[in-house]
Amino acid sequence: MRNKTIFVTGATSGVGLKITELLVAQGHTVYATGRNAVALKALERLGANVIQADLSNLAAIDKVCAQLPLLDVAILSAGVGKFEIAPALSDQAIAQMLELNIAVPIYLTKRLAATMMQRQQGHFIFLGSQAGKVATPKASVYAATKHALVGFTNGLRMELAPYHIHVTAIHPGPIDTPFLDKASDDHGYRASLGKLLLSAEEVAQATVKTIECPVREVNLPKIMGLTSKLYALAPATIEFLGKSFFHKK
Repeated sequence: MRNKTIFVTGATSGVGLKITELLVAQGHTVYATGRNAVALKALERLGANVIQADLSNLAAIDKVCAQLPLLDVAILSAGVGKFEIAPALSDQAIAQMLELNIAVPIYLTKRLAATMMQRQQGHFIFLGSQAGKVATPKASVYAATKHALVGFTNGLRMELAPYHIHVTAIHPGPIDTPFLDKASDDHGYRASLGKLLLSAEEVAQATVKTIECPVREVNLPKIMGLTSKLYALAPATIEFLGKSFFHKK
């Protein structure tokens, strides 16, 4: 793989952190953004170009974009979740998920796509979720944001194809990262998922692999790609057969 200039959001924890570390190790020119100053400093020591920012406001988004060079790839992995039934969620938690999970990727794409379209090349990689295909209890609002991301990436892919810009969506199942601890107040949530949990490393590796071999989407683990297809065909049946899993959620 030739060295590329790559932008990563959500680079200070979880999958975004692993992606950034992997890209730097491969010799790419990486621009990484996040809120955690300590993590950014560590990435800077590894060789990444870091930009500390809270992307939840347009002024910060514009400021970050102004500091970026011409990009080959943009990996938009920042995200937040709060797992609780919709009526019990605070307005702040709902607004935060809507903003960071769907509004911010759209705002960034609008700004970053302009130069890619002029150059007739580029690649957007979005970190979605299997929740965007199969919603579960206590994840209705989170799933709504990821459903929206599926719709956005599917439409964007067709819009940017004439400009030779690739659009890839990565849809992992639950990942063993601090995200789970922040998302759920139920300390048994991680244990209930058991062997279904993915590692941040394997999601990062699958994501980086698409840079050289762009694909429409990646489902992790692969069995969940099949499950989501079955759910689309027979949702009531899948919910009935999987009700013990849904109950745990």
